[in-house]
Amino acid sequence: PSYEETLEDLRIISETCNFQLIRVYDCGENSETVLRVINDHNLKIKVLLGIWLRAELSNHETCAWLTEPIPEEVLQQNKKLNLAEIERGIKLANEFKNVVIAVNVGNEALVDWNDHKVAVDTIISYVKKVKRSVEQEVTVADNYKWWADHGSALAKEVDFVSIHIYPVWESKDINEGLSYSIENIMEVRKAMPEARIVITEAGWASVASEFGDRASEEKQQQYYSEIMSWAKERNITTFWFEAFDEDWKGNPNDMLGAEKHWGLFTVDRKPKKVVSIINR
Repeated sequence: PSYEETLEDLRIISETCNFQLIRVYDCGENSETVLRVINDHNLKIKVLLGIWLRAELSNHETCAWLTEPIPEEVLQQNKKLNLAEIERGIKLANEFKNVVIAVNVGNEALVDWNDHKVAVDTIISYVKKVKRSVEQEVTVADNYKWWADHGSALAKEVDFVSIHIYPVWESKDINEGLSYSIENIMEVRKAMPEARIVITEAGWASVASEFGDRASEEKQQQYYSEIMSWAKERNITTFWFEAFDEDWKGNPNDMLGAEKHWGLFTVDRKPKKVVSIINR
């Protein structure tokens, strides 16, 4: 996307939907453009900046789409790339202090099913490095179940715990969407009662060949209304996944695949039904 297209998208987010806090997942060119556009135009948006971590361990035995081991030379190169990404994240966080409100180190890099796995101890070392180098709070984002079962050591190092919840991925229909989400959050709360919890991903696909009629714009609208109202009542910061559909994700031969259809807006920026209730 160009600078102008990024500005257009950010104005949709901030002016049409009045979102004042967004998430980006890496420190690459596009993310830097987002920060620069917000800064240049004094948009009323703060950013949770992401540091994307590539695989440092070969997770081929538990990741369904890794059919063979990741070569050792690739893993070693990834470690160098991760260190460079961390340095970029530190630089951007310091350059755009008025925009970047927190820094996230690694996204779903700890769960067994991912293709970019990094050891917990390594991520802890990365978190410590970032915390020494920036003024903002630092976190790590991952699935709620990983945090509940394995996250106690990492929780002591981060400023807040960032969890992802997706009832529809766990075979729940909309009638169980909110109640199951609350169960997920309470599972993390029980495991780490002192932690500050932020929901850094919650969403519902509007179309999905994997989910059948569990995916629809109507159900997306209902889940948005329920989870955001619940979170607001309890003062839990919650990021909705996601702003715009991403048709490049998932299986290129299945344009109805779930990965492509989580947005509040379509790829061509047409609002879905859920947008009609935002800020109502």
